[in-house]
Amino acid sequence: MSLTADHLLLAYAQGIFPMAEGRDDPKVHWVDPRRRGILPLDTFHTSRSLARRIRRDQPQITVDGDFGAVVRACADRPETWINPIILDLYGQLHQRGQAHSLEVWHEGALVGGVYGVVIGAAFFGESMFSRRTDASKIALAYLVHRLRTGGFLLFDTQFLTPHLASLGAIEVSRGEYHRRLATALAAPARFNPPSYQLPVY
Repeated sequence: MSLTADHLLLAYAQGIFPMAEGRDDPKVHWVDPRRRGILPLDTFHTSRSLARRIRRDQPQITVDGDFGAVVRACADRPETWINPIILDLYGQLHQRGQAHSLEVWHEGALVGGVYGVVIGAAFFGESMFSRRTDASKIALAYLVHRLRTGGFLLFDTQFLTPHLASLGAIEVSRGEYHRRLATALAAPARFNPPSYQLPVY
């Protein structure tokens, strides 16, 4: 049976997500980490240095401006878990309004971004990239502000990396994650909240 976008949504709702061994892997496998990375939305803080970077660079921020380009940029690295199956399925979720991207532009060039899946008040962050200093941090700062404003309760980062830890991400047990997930899935949220305005740094 072929994997579908609906299968992905069912998997996320159960706390698991797909990955491939590499870009040329013809299959995907399911992951349910014993320790799960999350970014607490209520304690995330934009550092002074990052705020200065934003004021200095004056980046242009868009949402769903080029979802495919963000995913492809996230896959454009020596080792990636994003294969053609994943590219296609997340593209389908985006067309259905259940996957979103946030883009960072500098002088007309796409220099950073992040994408993920939305179910209820949970945002499942998939990947982010940076082609300019701090561009992925900038993307994350603007994304967290949007999620807070839209009423989201859970920002799932899947794993805890040193980069994410430096931004305030933490690890929780599988059981704790599933408790937080159940609460978020049962709550409403808006990725595009009415009258939303970008923060000023």
